[in-house]
Amino acid sequence: MDPKFLTLGFIYFTIAATAIWFQTHAQFFNEWSKDNALLVAIPGFIISYWSIKGTENIAAAYDGAVWPARLIGFGVGIILFSILTWLILGEKIEIKSAVCVLLAFCILIIQLFWK
Repeated sequence: MDPKFLTLGFIYFTIAATAIWFQTHAQFFNEWSKDNALLVAIPGFIISYWSIKGTENIAAAYDGAVWPARLIGFGVGIILFSILTWLILGEKIEIKSAVCVLLAFCILIIQLFWK
């Protein structure tokens, strides 16, 4: 596993997941976003590019295997979703959701450390 590609992949996935969260959830705290959904959707092609680059780099870190990229992207997205939803929207993480976030964290750990 190449740490340079792994790090770049995490950075791209983190940026993409954060942008996706704001793109889809700004409507709940920003009236302009709620009223201009089509305009808010336009940067989606940039977000898709970041996801593609995240997948490319994680796959390169794992000698071309794409399963780790998908699972790492999923784990990063779930963990960031839970943090942003709690911090910005103030939604508490109930037990059921906490277990799901814990499972996403476990997926990340498995992908990173299981040889």
